[in-house]
Amino acid sequence: MEPIYNGMPAAELGSEGWYKPWSGGNGGNCVEAMKLSDGRVAVRQSADPDGPALIYSHREIAAFIQGAKSGQADFLLT
Repeated sequence: MEPIYNGMPAAELGSEGWYKPWSGGNGGNCVEAMKLSDGRVAVRQSADPDGPALIYSHREIAAFIQGAKSGQADFLLT
């Protein structure tokens, strides 16, 4: 397998292991996430599963989730 890098085609990560933790009533378009074997997290747009994958470290994804839970991303909803 080629090295995993930010912006790589998500299809190169395979089709198994993607989850839709943020899906909702938006017509099926949502964000999908996959935990990689080295602890990093890949994120892709479900409407474009062959498009780019954003790769986050465990620390980065934890900071994002903790920040969202504490309301730091609420400005994105207004």
